[in-house]
Amino acid sequence: MRSHLLNGLTAEHYRRSVTEGVERVAAKLATTDRPFTGVTVDALAPRVDAIDLDRPLGDTAAVLDELEDVYLRDAVYFHHPRYLAHLNCPVVIPAVLGEAVLSAVNSSLDTWDQSAGGTLIERRIVDWTARRIGLGPAADGVFTSGGTQSNLQALLLAREEAKSEDLAALRVFASEAGHFSVQKSATLLGLGREAVVPVPVDHDKRLQTVALAHELERCRREGLVPMAVVATAGTTDFGSIDPLPEIAGLCAQYGVWMHVDAAYGCGLLTSLKHRDRLAGIERADSVTVDYHKSFFQPVSSSAVLVRDAATLRHATYHAEYLNPRRMVQERIPNQVDKSLQTTRRFDALKLWLTLRVMGADGIGQLFDEVCDLAAEGWRMLAADPRYDVVVEPTLSTLVFRYIPAAVTDPAEIDRANLYARKALFASGDAVVAGTKVAGRHYLKFTLLNPETTPADIAAVLDLIAGHAEQYLGESLDRAS
Repeated sequence: MRSHLLNGLTAEHYRRSVTEGVERVAAKLATTDRPFTGVTVDALAPRVDAIDLDRPLGDTAAVLDELEDVYLRDAVYFHHPRYLAHLNCPVVIPAVLGEAVLSAVNSSLDTWDQSAGGTLIERRIVDWTARRIGLGPAADGVFTSGGTQSNLQALLLAREEAKSEDLAALRVFASEAGHFSVQKSATLLGLGREAVVPVPVDHDKRLQTVALAHELERCRREGLVPMAVVATAGTTDFGSIDPLPEIAGLCAQYGVWMHVDAAYGCGLLTSLKHRDRLAGIERADSVTVDYHKSFFQPVSSSAVLVRDAATLRHATYHAEYLNPRRMVQERIPNQVDKSLQTTRRFDALKLWLTLRVMGADGIGQLFDEVCDLAAEGWRMLAADPRYDVVVEPTLSTLVFRYIPAAVTDPAEIDRANLYARKALFASGDAVVAGTKVAGRHYLKFTLLNPETTPADIAAVLDLIAGHAEQYLGESLDRAS
């Protein structure tokens, strides 16, 4: 069994095995003609369950054949131009190379003696991102598993900086269109769901600053403690960006920690055309960025950045076997001193290689393309009498609803839209997402693939309309 351990003696075996796997995936990418096969749980689960994990095949080729049957053939392929659903991006090749390198070397980024140069590369990427945001010379941060963890750590720091002994008095203010991880974080931090105050949004799904000012004043008047305001730069449903300068002004007025969840909108940090849409982010106390959304990086690749490096001390715990206090005096850099995680992947390498091969402008150009595509898609939807589109996109998301000419019952229209989404997914021809707006079912395109064209959007809209019309026709037949 030692022949399977990766080391100097098995380097050639490693080369052959990985090459076989890469060739299988490359062949699949080259021949995939739709984002999904439409396989059902009931069809796929028995094939997975039938595999006896206690009887290894012992041969890489045989295992890859089996993997083709249970995974590769029926995977959802985000690289396909008609995958239009969630915040999943196609990935750039330098980042995939980074994934291969970091997995093989297997550095752990918690301490210097487990990573060496990996520590310094992550720190440089953090510094680069902080400068792009404009957080100032005292800024710092650390890579995380994703936006949910980044938001949790930011709110942990905000809770500690609030210096309140009464956790029940703390309040967090967030847009009603913000991410659910804010409520989850409040629960994990011992605040409870009621601690999160939802702030109404305007027609463009942006947090209303007048309403925020009212809630902050009410909070203070009732003897509660405003702990943090979470502004969103790219809401999951609409891609809307809250008015960051005005929110920053209110946070300064009330002495409240300002966190910006830019998990989606962080791609604008490299934009050549739309960087101004993030104006005000430089005034934040903390920022979430998800490189695995709009920087075209493989999952996972995220970070939390802070204006004042000293606030990261709230996540610091020392263990004699790992990061004893003396290491601080010896100026040995241990990233675990900043992180909620201990063992942690070298995810920064992926973005490092991307920047060294493509450059920041290369990333920004790709993100600008999908933002411009969304603007074109909005014009198409606004001119199409079959559809109601909610808001003009700020980033690359379109939320819309099929409206049949002959049906006026909102509940029946809901069912037609739900059916169209499910039928489209089952066909495998395209994948779209769904959400609710004012209690009604809507469909959603999240455009993150520069290979998607206006023709793809038009074709998928025709498919959706066809499925919805089929449902409504069958519904009328049943009714008669």
